[in-house]
Amino acid sequence: MLSPPSKQENACPGLQSAESSTMRLLNNYLPSSRKASIGFTLIELLVVIAIIAILMALLFPAAGNALNSAKKTTAKNQAVQVVTAITAYETEYGRLPNFSPATNMGLSNIAMLCSTNDSANNPRAVIFMEVTAYKPGKGGTNSTGFCDPWGNVYSVALDTNYANTLQNMPYQTTVGGAVTLGTNLTKHVGVWTVFTNSGNNYLINSWD
Repeated sequence: MLSPPSKQENACPGLQSAESSTMRLLNNYLPSSRKASIGFTLIELLVVIAIIAILMALLFPAAGNALNSAKKTTAKNQAVQVVTAITAYETEYGRLPNFSPATNMGLSNIAMLCSTNDSANNPRAVIFMEVTAYKPGKGGTNSTGFCDPWGNVYSVALDTNYANTLQNMPYQTTVGGAVTLGTNLTKHVGVWTVFTNSGNNYLINSWD
């Protein structure tokens, strides 16, 4: 005696075929869809590159300004350091150092203040100032003397007449403008440097 057909056997064969076709389509479609969502088109890549370029263009001037600001601070500190060393020399020997050349921190003047081997000008072998070898952006001593972070030797003026006046000193009326000699300062020692950036001049000194 035959048993009655089950519910599954009574299911519509057309519907089962449609479901199978749908599953096959989904299985074939989903992997390629996922791959497409992961990758970048050429246009998207170009847009990303353009955005990065714009951000770099905006950040580079700010970074350059920050570096110049740090160099200015270093130069200011070094100029004051030289003045302090010269003042200490005067306190030790009762006179200003006999600089030669008299207008900048050349090697002989550095040796007078920073070493123990200048028996003529520093017989007590006192180290009044410690300096390091020159590094770009940091300053220091090289074959020309004691230099600022841009590689310029520091200029110096001494009140050798003991009138507490420095004559014909540099000044700058506007930041980035011309640096001119001609002003008088009520100072005993002055140290300065001038650097140029993008066509602008900047005066860094020990007295402002």
